This record gives sequence, structure tokens and C-alpha cells, in this order.
Amino acid sequence: MKSTKSIAMGLTLISAAAILASCGTDEQASKSSENTNKEDKLKVVTTFYPMYDFTRNVTQDSAEVSLLLPAGTDVHSFEPSAKEVAEIQEADVFIYNSEEMETWVPAVLDTIDLEQVQVIDAGEGISLIENESTEEHEEHEDEADVEEEHLHAFDPHIWLDPVFAQEEVTTIKEGLIIADPENQESYEANAVSYNQELEALNQEYQTTFKDAKNRTFVAQHTAFGYLAKRYDLIQVSIAGLTTEEEPSPAKLAELSEIIKEEKIEYIYFEDNASSKIAETLANEVGVELALLSPLAGVSQEDQEDGIDYIEVMKKNLDSLKKSIR
Repeated sequence: MKSTKSIAMGLTLISAAAILASCGTDEQASKSSENTNKEDKLKVVTTFYPMYDFTRNVTQDSAEVSLLLPAGTDVHSFEPSAKEVAEIQEADVFIYNSEEMETWVPAVLDTIDLEQVQVIDAGEGISLIENESTEEHEEHEDEADVEEEHLHAFDPHIWLDPVFAQEEVTTIKEGLIIADPENQESYEANAVSYNQELEALNQEYQTTFKDAKNRTFVAQHTAFGYLAKRYDLIQVSIAGLTTEEEPSPAKLAELSEIIKEEKIEYIYFEDNASSKIAETLANEVGVELALLSPLAGVSQEDQEDGIDYIEVMKKNLDSLKKSIR
């Protein structure tokens, strides 16, 4: 017969085991619930950073949003791998800026099951500016400076106009509602809130440049045409619509003359492409360099530090103030 002390010890061990088992079960249930919730969320694949940030602001916690092109990737020359095409196929929603920017999209859409993926062309319905530099390229087509498939017939940089950015947000919201009608109320409220922030950004640009006398700025490539048009500015660019295009010696000489005549004090370089030509031109004409981001990508580290589309656009505004005043 067991002693009372032995029986008590045995009961204590049994109780402890039961508690541990209960904790383990609760933990497993919690993890299972988290996994289920994650699996239940809408899976959205976006192409490059502005599309990602716009979408994130509309979905908030209602969807799992991923970015196809990491920071530092040249959006103009990007070609998706088989793995990246598979990511698009496995998503519930695929969002891109336009076929003029992501020139590879039509070919990818031909290979995936569109009944399984809601495709959102964020720039749909926005009138694009025709690319005048295509005629110049055709005249020099023997000079293989830019691959034909990466030329843009129209300027695709619509996200750099805060007003068009609002239109893209609205288009994204409408597509998400089709894919996920249960969260319609949330998507609509989030889109309204974010578009108010974008409109405040637009008003800040409008106010800043309203009475400016000097309205010309020199950019590394023709990325800011919509922004310039919106705020009645004059963009002079070193290269064309893609970061791959390089100016001819004659073009550089012409730019030097414009910079001197207009008394330009800054040349704007970019954070996602080589700035060598901008640096060379700045040194030749004796002006300073300043950063103007086309927002092709924002690193994960910067995102964690609170850097986003609106923050970068405000930095762009501060940078443009150096020239537009």
C-alpha cells in the first residue's frame, strides 16, 4: 500500500502533466488559429513599391499583401522568373500599374488561369502622355542602347502625380471589393482615409509652387512628366523614359546650354539607378546634385523606419524647392 506522501506526489505530477498538456493544446490551438486566419486572408501580389503601398493602405489587416519587385530592381527592364509567375498564379489578386510600365504583364496573363486570379490594372482609365522620344529612337535604331521591348510608347509614371495616385487607389479598392466583397466596408473606409492623405499632399504641392518664378528642373530621366504637368512645372531630362536610355553627346551639349541659360543650380539624380551621367553633367556645368526619387522601391529597412509613398513624396517636394521658387 502506497504512503499518503507518495499518493500526494503522484497527484501533483499528474496535475502538472495535465496543465502542461493543456498549455500545449492551447498553444497549438492558438497557432492553428493564426495559420487559419492567415490562410483565410486575401492573398495579393503587387508589382513594385507604389502599388504595394497603395494596396496596403486600402487592405490594412484584411489581406496578405506581397511585393514582387524588391527595392533596387529596375522596374523598366524587369522580367519575371518562373517562380515569380507562379506567385502571381497562386494569388487571389494581382495588381500592377499599367502595361506601359510593366511591359511583361500581357505575356504573363496569357499563361495563367485568370478565373483564379483577380487582375487589377491600377492605371486603367488614366490618360497617358505620349512618349516623344520613341521617334528619336527610331531615327537611331541601329544604336542598340535600349532593347525594343523596354521602350514605352506612353509615359507610365502616373503614380508620381498625387491626384492620379488617388485614382489608382480607387481602382485598387474597387478590384479588391470584387475579389473580397465581405470586406467591402473596410476597403471603402480605408480608401477614403488614404485618399484624404494623398489630397493633402496634392494641396501641399499646389500651395508650394503656386507663386514660383523659376519653374524648370533637370531630372535624371523623364519620370516626372505627370507631376510637372499637374503643377505647371517644366521638366528637362537627361535621359528618356527608361533608366537604360543614355543621352547622345549632342543631347548633353544641349542640356549644358539650357542649364546655363536658365541658371539652373541643381541636377536631380535618382536612388534606384546609376547617377554617373548626372554627376558628369553637374561637374561640367558647375551645379550641385540633389535627390529626386521616382519611388520605384523603398527598402524594408526604410519601411520599418516609417518611410512610405507619402513620406518620399514630401522629401521630393523639399528637394524640388531648391529649384522651384
